[in-house]
Amino acid sequence: MQLGREFAVRSARGVISAVNTVIHHRGLRVAALVVAVGISIWNVDRVPHTAVLPAVLGLVPFAIGKYVLCPLRWHAISTSGRSRRWHLRAYAESEVLGLISPWHAGADLWRVHRLETTDVRRSSAVAEVALDRFIGAVGLIAAVVVTGVALPWTVLVTALGFAAVVLVAALVVRRRRPALATRWPWPSPKVFALGVVLSIGYQATILGLLIGAIEAVGSPVPGLQLVVVFGASQIAGALPGVHGASPRDGALVAGLAAIGVAWREAFGAVALTALLYWIPALLIGGTLLFLRWRGWFTERRAEAEPAPEPA
Repeated sequence: MQLGREFAVRSARGVISAVNTVIHHRGLRVAALVVAVGISIWNVDRVPHTAVLPAVLGLVPFAIGKYVLCPLRWHAISTSGRSRRWHLRAYAESEVLGLISPWHAGADLWRVHRLETTDVRRSSAVAEVALDRFIGAVGLIAAVVVTGVALPWTVLVTALGFAAVVLVAALVVRRRRPALATRWPWPSPKVFALGVVLSIGYQATILGLLIGAIEAVGSPVPGLQLVVVFGASQIAGALPGVHGASPRDGALVAGLAAIGVAWREAFGAVALTALLYWIPALLIGGTLLFLRWRGWFTERRAEAEPAPEPA
C-alpha cells in the first residue's frame, strides 16, 4: 500500500514537472500544440461528408459556456480582487495550455501562475483553483443526476467521500489556523450555489456541441438517449487522459454506438468535437497568449477590484 502511494505521488510530480516544462518552454509549447491539433485533424479527416453549419451552431453556445460561464464561476469564488475581464482573459489563456497537457493540468498551473503574478500567495492561488475545480465537479455530478443517469455506488461513494474530506479539512484549518484560513477562499452558500448553476450551464453547452457534431457527420441525433449517454461519459472524464484520446472520448464513442449510431459516425462525431474545442481556444486563448508574449498585457494595480471579505 505504501509503495502504491509513493508511486502515485512520484507519477503526479512527474506529470506536473513535465507540464511545467512545456508551459515555460516556448518551443515545446508550439510543438505540443502542432501535434495535438494535427491528431484532431487527422481523426476528423477519416470521416467524410462533414457539414459545417451544424458544427458551427453547436460551437457557439459551447464557446459561451467555456469562455464566459467558467471564468465567471472562477471570478465568483476568487478573493484575488481582480476584475471579471482579468479572469476571462486568464482563463482563455489557460485553456490552450490545458488542451496540450495531460489531465488538463496545464490550465490549472497557468491560472496559479497568473494569480501569483498579482501578488497572491501560492498556497492561496492553489486553493482557489482547486476550489473552482471542486465546484465544477459538483456541477458535473448535479448535471449527471439531472439527466437521470444512475451513478455507480463506487463513483457516488468516492465523490461523497472526497467532498466530506475536503469539508472536514477546511473546517479543521479554519478552526485551528485562522490566520492561514483567511488567505483561502471561503465562498458563501449563495456563491457556491451560483458556481454549481454555472457549471450545469456549461455542461449543457457541451451537450449542444455534441449534438451539432453528430448532425455534422450526417447521423440523426438519437433523442433523449443521447442525454443519458452524455451523462455517463462525463463520469469517465474523471479518469486521466489527453484531449481527443481520453477515457471520456472512448466511453462516448461506445455509448453512441450502443444507442444506434454507426461506429464510423460515432467516432467521427467525437473526433469532430475534439477538433472544435481548438477553434475558440486558438482564436481567443491563443491570440491572448500571443499578445501577452508580445508585451501587450501587464498586471496593473488599477485593474484590481477591492478584495471581498471571506464569507
